[in-house]
Amino acid sequence: MGTTSEGGSTGTGEEALLRTGGKYVEPGGEFTRDQRYIATRITADGRDGWPVERGRYRLAVSRACPWANRLIIVRRLLGLEDDLSMAVAGPTHDKRSWTFDLDPDGRDPVLGIERLAEAYFKRFPGYDRGITVPAIVDVPTGQVVTNDYAQMSLDLSTEWTAYHRDGAPELYPERLRAEIDEVNAVVFRDVNNGVYRCGFAGSQEAYEKAYHQLFNRLDWLSDRLRDQRYLVGDTITEADVRLFTTLVRFDPVYHGHFKCNRQKLTEMPVLWAYARDLFQTPGFGDTIDFDHIKRHYYEVHRDINPTGVVPLGPDLANWLTPHGREALGGRPFGDGTPPPPPPPAERVDPAHTPLR
Repeated sequence: MGTTSEGGSTGTGEEALLRTGGKYVEPGGEFTRDQRYIATRITADGRDGWPVERGRYRLAVSRACPWANRLIIVRRLLGLEDDLSMAVAGPTHDKRSWTFDLDPDGRDPVLGIERLAEAYFKRFPGYDRGITVPAIVDVPTGQVVTNDYAQMSLDLSTEWTAYHRDGAPELYPERLRAEIDEVNAVVFRDVNNGVYRCGFAGSQEAYEKAYHQLFNRLDWLSDRLRDQRYLVGDTITEADVRLFTTLVRFDPVYHGHFKCNRQKLTEMPVLWAYARDLFQTPGFGDTIDFDHIKRHYYEVHRDINPTGVVPLGPDLANWLTPHGREALGGRPFGDGTPPPPPPPAERVDPAHTPLR
Protein backbone atom coordinates (compact mmCIF):
# COMPACT_ATOMS: atom_id res chain seq x y z
CA MET A 1 0.00 0.00 0.00
CA GLY A 2 1.26 3.47 -0.83
CA THR A 3 2.49 5.71 1.92
CA THR A 4 0.73 8.91 2.83
CA SER A 5 2.42 12.05 1.61
CA GLU A 6 0.82 14.51 3.96
CA GLY A 7 2.06 15.68 7.29
CA GLY A 8 -0.12 16.97 10.06
CA SER A 9 -3.10 15.95 12.06
CA THR A 10 -5.30 18.96 11.68
CA GLY A 11 -7.15 20.75 8.98
CA THR A 12 -8.30 24.03 10.41
CA GLY A 13 -5.33 25.10 12.47
CA GLU A 14 -6.71 23.87 15.77
CA GLU A 15 -3.32 22.57 16.85
CA ALA A 16 -2.14 26.17 16.66
CA LEU A 17 -5.13 27.20 18.76
CA LEU A 18 -4.24 24.77 21.51
CA ARG A 19 -0.58 25.65 21.37
CA THR A 20 -0.94 29.43 21.39
CA GLY A 21 -4.07 29.86 23.47
CA GLY A 22 -6.32 31.03 20.65
CA LYS A 23 -4.10 32.61 18.00
CA TYR A 24 -3.49 31.12 14.56
CA VAL A 25 -1.03 33.58 13.07
CA GLU A 26 2.61 33.61 14.15
CA PRO A 27 3.72 37.24 13.58
CA GLY A 28 6.59 37.53 11.14
CA GLY A 29 6.62 33.90 10.07
CA GLU A 30 5.17 31.19 7.87
CA PHE A 31 2.40 28.88 9.00
CA THR A 32 3.86 25.46 9.81
CA ARG A 33 1.44 22.58 10.20
CA ASP A 34 1.86 20.32 13.22
CA GLN A 35 3.04 16.99 11.80
CA ARG A 36 2.49 14.91 14.93
CA TYR A 37 -0.48 12.57 14.85
CA ILE A 38 -1.62 9.30 16.34
CA ALA A 39 -0.42 6.85 13.72
CA THR A 40 -2.21 3.75 15.03
CA ARG A 41 -4.04 2.01 12.19
CA ILE A 42 -7.24 -0.01 12.12
CA THR A 43 -6.47 -2.91 9.79
CA ALA A 44 -8.05 -6.12 8.58
CA ASP A 45 -5.41 -8.19 10.40
CA GLY A 46 -5.40 -6.02 13.51
CA ARG A 47 -1.61 -5.78 13.54
CA ASP A 48 -1.67 -2.56 15.60
CA GLY A 49 -4.12 -4.10 18.06
CA TRP A 50 -7.18 -2.52 16.45
CA PRO A 51 -8.84 -4.92 13.97
CA VAL A 52 -11.56 -3.85 11.58
CA GLU A 53 -14.89 -4.77 13.17
CA ARG A 54 -18.42 -3.78 12.25
CA GLY A 55 -19.88 -1.34 14.78
CA ARG A 56 -16.82 -1.17 17.03
CA TYR A 57 -15.57 2.27 16.04
CA ARG A 58 -17.03 5.76 15.73
CA LEU A 59 -15.77 8.37 13.29
CA ALA A 60 -15.69 11.84 14.87
CA VAL A 61 -15.96 14.68 12.36
CA SER A 62 -17.01 18.25 11.87
CA ARG A 63 -18.63 19.15 8.57
CA ALA A 64 -16.70 22.41 8.71
CA CYS A 65 -13.29 20.76 8.40
CA PRO A 66 -12.00 19.85 4.93
CA TRP A 67 -9.90 16.96 6.22
CA ALA A 68 -12.86 15.48 8.10
CA ASN A 69 -15.03 16.08 5.03
CA ARG A 70 -12.77 13.67 3.11
CA LEU A 71 -13.62 10.86 5.52
CA ILE A 72 -17.33 11.64 5.31
CA ILE A 73 -17.19 11.42 1.51
CA VAL A 74 -15.11 8.22 1.38
CA ARG A 75 -17.32 6.56 3.99
CA ARG A 76 -20.39 7.50 1.89
CA LEU A 77 -18.95 6.31 -1.40
CA LEU A 78 -17.88 2.98 0.07
CA GLY A 79 -21.18 2.43 1.90
CA LEU A 80 -19.74 2.10 5.39
CA GLU A 81 -22.48 4.05 7.22
CA ASP A 82 -23.84 0.95 8.99
CA ASP A 83 -20.38 -0.32 9.89
CA LEU A 84 -18.58 2.82 11.07
CA SER A 85 -20.94 5.19 12.89
CA MET A 86 -20.35 8.94 12.81
CA ALA A 87 -20.29 11.57 15.54
CA VAL A 88 -20.72 15.12 14.22
CA ALA A 89 -19.22 17.94 16.26
CA GLY A 90 -20.49 21.47 15.91
CA PRO A 91 -18.85 23.92 13.52
CA THR A 92 -17.01 25.92 16.19
CA HIS A 93 -14.66 25.00 19.00
CA ASP A 94 -12.60 26.66 21.68
CA LYS A 95 -9.04 25.98 22.77
CA ARG A 96 -10.25 22.95 24.74
CA SER A 97 -11.41 21.11 21.63
CA TRP A 98 -14.41 20.23 19.50
CA THR A 99 -17.75 19.82 21.27
CA PHE A 100 -20.81 17.73 20.45
CA ASP A 101 -23.13 20.68 20.88
CA LEU A 102 -25.40 19.59 18.03
CA ASP A 103 -26.58 16.58 20.04
CA PRO A 104 -29.26 16.59 22.75
CA ASP A 105 -27.76 17.77 26.05
CA GLY A 106 -24.51 18.55 24.22
CA ARG A 107 -23.28 14.96 24.51
CA ASP A 108 -22.55 12.39 21.81
CA PRO A 109 -25.22 9.72 22.23
CA VAL A 110 -22.88 6.79 21.55
CA LEU A 111 -19.63 7.86 23.20
CA GLY A 112 -21.38 9.74 26.00
CA ILE A 113 -18.87 12.60 25.92
CA GLU A 114 -19.27 16.36 25.58
CA ARG A 115 -15.83 17.05 24.11
CA LEU A 116 -13.67 15.06 21.73
CA ALA A 117 -10.75 15.73 24.06
CA GLU A 118 -12.22 13.19 26.49
CA ALA A 119 -11.50 10.36 24.04
CA TYR A 120 -7.94 11.59 23.55
CA PHE A 121 -7.26 11.85 27.28
CA LYS A 122 -8.86 8.44 27.88
CA ARG A 123 -6.03 6.86 25.90
CA PHE A 124 -3.29 9.42 26.51
CA PRO A 125 -3.65 11.23 29.86
CA GLY A 126 -1.97 14.61 29.54
CA TYR A 127 -2.15 14.53 25.72
CA ASP A 128 -0.52 17.77 24.56
CA ARG A 129 -1.05 17.75 20.79
CA GLY A 130 -3.97 19.01 18.74
CA ILE A 131 -7.39 17.61 19.61
CA THR A 132 -8.32 17.17 15.98
CA VAL A 133 -10.98 15.91 13.62
CA PRO A 134 -11.31 13.54 11.95
CA ALA A 135 -10.59 10.94 14.59
CA ILE A 136 -11.71 7.36 15.07
CA VAL A 137 -12.71 6.31 18.58
CA ASP A 138 -13.00 2.76 19.94
CA VAL A 139 -16.53 2.64 21.33
CA PRO A 140 -16.04 -0.10 23.98
CA THR A 141 -13.11 1.68 25.65
CA GLY A 142 -13.92 5.28 24.67
CA GLN A 143 -10.31 5.75 23.57
CA VAL A 144 -9.17 7.57 20.45
CA VAL A 145 -7.48 5.17 18.05
CA THR A 146 -6.15 7.48 15.35
CA ASN A 147 -6.35 11.00 13.98
CA ASP A 148 -3.98 10.36 11.06
CA TYR A 149 -6.50 11.66 8.54
CA ALA A 150 -4.43 11.01 5.40
CA GLN A 151 -3.95 7.33 6.25
CA MET A 152 -7.48 6.91 7.59
CA SER A 153 -9.19 7.50 4.26
CA LEU A 154 -6.80 5.15 2.46
CA ASP A 155 -7.46 2.48 5.06
CA LEU A 156 -11.22 2.77 4.56
CA SER A 157 -10.54 1.87 0.93
CA THR A 158 -8.03 -0.90 1.49
CA GLU A 159 -8.59 -2.40 4.96
CA TRP A 160 -12.40 -2.23 5.24
CA THR A 161 -13.11 -4.04 1.97
CA ALA A 162 -15.10 -6.81 3.68
CA TYR A 163 -17.75 -4.21 4.53
CA HIS A 164 -17.83 -2.19 1.30
CA ARG A 165 -21.28 -1.95 -0.27
CA ASP A 166 -22.02 -3.81 -3.49
CA GLY A 167 -20.97 -1.45 -6.27
CA ALA A 168 -18.50 0.51 -4.15
CA PRO A 169 -15.96 2.35 -6.32
CA GLU A 170 -12.26 1.63 -6.18
CA LEU A 171 -10.90 4.92 -4.84
CA TYR A 172 -7.28 3.80 -4.41
CA PRO A 173 -6.67 1.20 -7.13
CA GLU A 174 -3.32 -0.50 -6.83
CA ARG A 175 -2.35 0.16 -10.45
CA LEU A 176 -2.76 3.93 -9.95
CA ARG A 177 -1.43 4.37 -6.41
CA ALA A 178 1.94 5.78 -7.38
CA GLU A 179 0.33 8.47 -9.54
CA ILE A 180 -2.37 9.20 -6.95
CA ASP A 181 0.29 9.60 -4.26
CA GLU A 182 2.30 11.91 -6.50
CA VAL A 183 -0.70 14.13 -7.26
CA ASN A 184 -1.81 14.13 -3.62
CA ALA A 185 1.62 15.28 -2.48
CA VAL A 186 1.71 18.43 -4.61
CA VAL A 187 -1.98 19.20 -4.08
CA PHE A 188 -1.53 18.94 -0.32
CA ARG A 189 1.58 21.12 -0.28
CA ASP A 190 0.36 23.89 -2.54
CA VAL A 191 -3.46 23.79 -2.36
CA ASN A 192 -4.94 21.90 0.64
CA ASN A 193 -2.31 23.33 2.98
CA GLY A 194 -1.49 26.24 0.68
CA VAL A 195 -4.68 28.13 1.51
CA TYR A 196 -3.77 27.93 5.20
CA ARG A 197 -0.25 29.13 4.48
CA CYS A 198 -1.85 32.19 2.88
CA GLY A 199 -4.41 32.74 5.62
CA PHE A 200 -2.13 32.19 8.58
CA ALA A 201 0.94 33.93 7.11
CA GLY A 202 2.56 36.26 9.62
CA SER A 203 4.45 38.41 7.12
CA GLN A 204 3.94 39.84 3.67
CA GLU A 205 6.81 37.73 2.35
CA ALA A 206 5.36 34.48 3.71
CA TYR A 207 1.93 35.35 2.34
CA GLU A 208 3.18 36.19 -1.15
CA LYS A 209 5.24 33.02 -1.34
CA ALA A 210 2.22 30.88 -0.41
CA TYR A 211 -0.11 32.87 -2.68
CA HIS A 212 2.04 32.30 -5.76
CA GLN A 213 2.51 28.61 -4.97
CA LEU A 214 -1.24 28.22 -4.57
CA PHE A 215 -2.27 29.85 -7.82
CA ASN A 216 0.58 28.31 -9.82
CA ARG A 217 -0.67 24.90 -8.68
CA LEU A 218 -4.30 25.80 -9.46
CA ASP A 219 -3.16 26.77 -12.97
CA TRP A 220 -1.36 23.42 -13.23
CA LEU A 221 -4.50 21.60 -12.13
CA SER A 222 -6.58 23.52 -14.67
CA ASP A 223 -4.22 22.39 -17.42
CA ARG A 224 -4.33 18.80 -16.18
CA LEU A 225 -8.13 18.73 -16.01
CA ARG A 226 -8.80 20.59 -19.24
CA ASP A 227 -9.02 17.40 -21.30
CA GLN A 228 -9.62 14.74 -18.64
CA ARG A 229 -12.57 14.50 -16.31
CA TYR A 230 -10.75 13.27 -13.20
CA LEU A 231 -7.29 13.79 -11.74
CA VAL A 232 -5.97 10.24 -12.17
CA GLY A 233 -7.44 7.73 -14.61
CA ASP A 234 -11.01 7.88 -15.89
CA THR A 235 -12.83 7.38 -12.57
CA ILE A 236 -13.13 9.19 -9.24
CA THR A 237 -10.21 8.41 -6.94
CA GLU A 238 -8.85 9.52 -3.59
CA ALA A 239 -7.10 12.37 -5.41
CA ASP A 240 -10.41 13.91 -6.46
CA VAL A 241 -11.82 13.65 -2.95
CA ARG A 242 -8.82 15.51 -1.51
CA LEU A 243 -8.92 18.34 -4.03
CA PHE A 244 -12.71 18.73 -3.91
CA THR A 245 -12.91 19.52 -0.19
CA THR A 246 -10.63 22.52 -0.69
CA LEU A 247 -12.29 23.75 -3.87
CA VAL A 248 -15.78 23.66 -2.38
CA ARG A 249 -14.61 25.99 0.42
CA PHE A 250 -12.71 28.34 -1.86
CA ASP A 251 -15.27 31.06 -2.56
CA PRO A 252 -17.17 30.89 0.76
CA VAL A 253 -14.00 31.09 2.85
CA TYR A 254 -10.53 31.02 1.31
CA HIS A 255 -10.96 33.76 -1.30
CA GLY A 256 -11.81 36.44 1.26
CA HIS A 257 -10.98 35.17 4.73
CA PHE A 258 -7.59 33.71 3.72
CA LYS A 259 -6.78 36.38 1.07
CA CYS A 260 -6.61 33.81 -1.75
CA ASN A 261 -8.03 36.43 -4.06
CA ARG A 262 -6.36 36.36 -7.46
CA GLN A 263 -9.56 34.77 -8.70
CA LYS A 264 -12.63 33.14 -7.28
CA LEU A 265 -13.26 29.51 -8.11
CA THR A 266 -16.17 30.67 -10.27
CA GLU A 267 -13.63 32.65 -12.33
CA MET A 268 -11.46 29.59 -13.07
CA PRO A 269 -13.55 27.85 -15.76
CA VAL A 270 -11.98 24.39 -15.73
CA LEU A 271 -11.77 24.00 -11.95
CA TRP A 272 -15.23 25.49 -11.47
CA ALA A 273 -16.77 22.99 -13.90
CA TYR A 274 -14.76 20.14 -12.30
CA ALA A 275 -15.93 21.14 -8.81
CA ARG A 276 -19.57 21.36 -9.94
CA ASP A 277 -19.29 17.95 -11.58
CA LEU A 278 -18.18 16.41 -8.29
CA PHE A 279 -20.64 18.43 -6.20
CA GLN A 280 -23.50 17.05 -8.29
CA THR A 281 -22.17 13.49 -7.90
CA PRO A 282 -23.87 11.49 -5.10
CA GLY A 283 -21.56 11.27 -2.09
CA PHE A 284 -19.91 14.66 -2.62
CA GLY A 285 -22.29 17.61 -2.57
CA ASP A 286 -24.67 15.88 -0.19
CA THR A 287 -21.94 16.01 2.52
CA ILE A 288 -21.37 19.77 2.27
CA ASP A 289 -22.79 22.09 4.91
CA PHE A 290 -21.96 25.63 3.78
CA ASP A 291 -23.33 27.15 6.99
CA HIS A 292 -21.01 25.07 9.16
CA ILE A 293 -18.07 25.83 6.89
CA LYS A 294 -18.52 29.61 7.07
CA ARG A 295 -19.31 29.69 10.77
CA HIS A 296 -16.19 27.73 11.63
CA TYR A 297 -13.67 29.88 9.82
CA TYR A 298 -15.21 33.29 10.46
CA GLU A 299 -16.21 32.69 14.10
CA VAL A 300 -13.19 30.71 15.31
CA HIS A 301 -10.30 32.57 13.64
CA ARG A 302 -10.71 35.74 15.70
CA ASP A 303 -7.17 37.00 15.12
CA ILE A 304 -8.05 37.10 11.40
CA ASN A 305 -11.73 38.12 11.77
CA PRO A 306 -11.95 39.88 15.18
CA THR A 307 -15.68 40.69 14.94
CA GLY A 308 -16.73 37.10 14.26
CA VAL A 309 -19.18 38.40 11.66
CA VAL A 310 -20.09 35.65 9.17
CA PRO A 311 -20.74 36.77 5.57
CA LEU A 312 -24.10 35.95 4.04
CA GLY A 313 -22.79 35.11 0.57
CA PRO A 314 -21.95 33.76 -1.84
CA ASP A 315 -25.12 32.67 -3.63
CA LEU A 316 -25.03 28.86 -3.82
CA ALA A 317 -27.52 28.25 -6.63
CA ASN A 318 -24.78 28.17 -9.28
CA TRP A 319 -23.43 24.91 -7.83
CA LEU A 320 -26.33 23.16 -9.58
CA THR A 321 -25.79 24.65 -13.05
CA PRO A 322 -24.72 22.33 -15.91
CA HIS A 323 -20.99 21.64 -15.96
CA GLY A 324 -20.57 19.91 -19.33
CA ARG A 325 -17.82 17.62 -18.07
CA GLU A 326 -19.64 14.50 -19.31
CA ALA A 327 -18.30 15.34 -22.77
CA LEU A 328 -14.83 14.34 -21.55
CA GLY A 329 -15.99 10.77 -20.95
CA GLY A 330 -14.93 9.01 -17.81
CA ARG A 331 -16.99 6.79 -15.55
CA PRO A 332 -17.51 8.37 -12.12
CA PHE A 333 -17.79 5.06 -10.24
CA GLY A 334 -15.96 2.82 -12.68
CA ASP A 335 -17.67 -0.57 -12.69
CA GLY A 336 -19.53 0.40 -9.53
CA THR A 337 -22.66 2.39 -8.80
CA PRO A 338 -23.58 5.65 -7.04
CA PRO A 339 -24.19 5.44 -3.31
CA PRO A 340 -27.78 5.63 -2.08
CA PRO A 341 -28.95 8.84 -0.38
CA PRO A 342 -27.44 9.48 3.05
CA PRO A 343 -29.29 8.10 6.05
CA PRO A 344 -31.92 10.55 7.31
CA ALA A 345 -29.95 11.30 10.49
CA GLU A 346 -26.90 12.29 8.43
CA ARG A 347 -28.55 14.56 5.90
CA VAL A 348 -27.35 18.14 5.72
CA ASP A 349 -29.87 20.76 6.83
CA PRO A 350 -31.68 21.84 3.62
CA ALA A 351 -31.13 25.47 4.65
CA HIS A 352 -27.34 24.92 4.46
CA THR A 353 -27.09 23.52 0.92
CA PRO A 354 -28.47 24.22 -2.57
CA LEU A 355 -29.31 20.52 -2.93
CA ARG A 356 -32.93 19.57 -2.28
